[in-house]
Amino acid sequence: MAHDLSDPAGPAGSAAPSGPSAHGPAHLTYPWQPLPPEPPRPRPVPHREPVGHHSDLRVLRGAYRLRRRTATLTALGYFTLFLVLSAFAPDLMTSTVADGVPAGLLLALLQLPVTWLAIALYEHSARRHVDPLADRIRRTAELDARRGALR
Repeated sequence: MAHDLSDPAGPAGSAAPSGPSAHGPAHLTYPWQPLPPEPPRPRPVPHREPVGHHSDLRVLRGAYRLRRRTATLTALGYFTLFLVLSAFAPDLMTSTVADGVPAGLLLALLQLPVTWLAIALYEHSARRHVDPLADRIRRTAELDARRGALR
């Protein structure tokens, strides 16, 4: 049996696909027609935890905690030493150091410079170790906020 070429149904009665096929690209009407541009692929965004759960935040809290404890224990430790010596070593506290100045008075007067030293060391170590970490976390949070605003 001869097949009629003008029949769109084909030999088995099935209709030929009229649009782009699922197996290949769409056929262009004219050979000089440029290919349609591909849609832009979304850039993969690396998955990052929010700043509140970030490990740097735990490191920052630990660094602050270490410096607070060091400064507090330095000032309170000296004061506690002064109290213990006053209670249990009165002979040492009443002994004269120089020109009739008792050792207890000298130790009491040294309390203020020891406290200032503890504060100065706290500030110095915080500037060197803690502030750069806090600045990095702040910049990361600002970047995350900007990325969230762009979405």
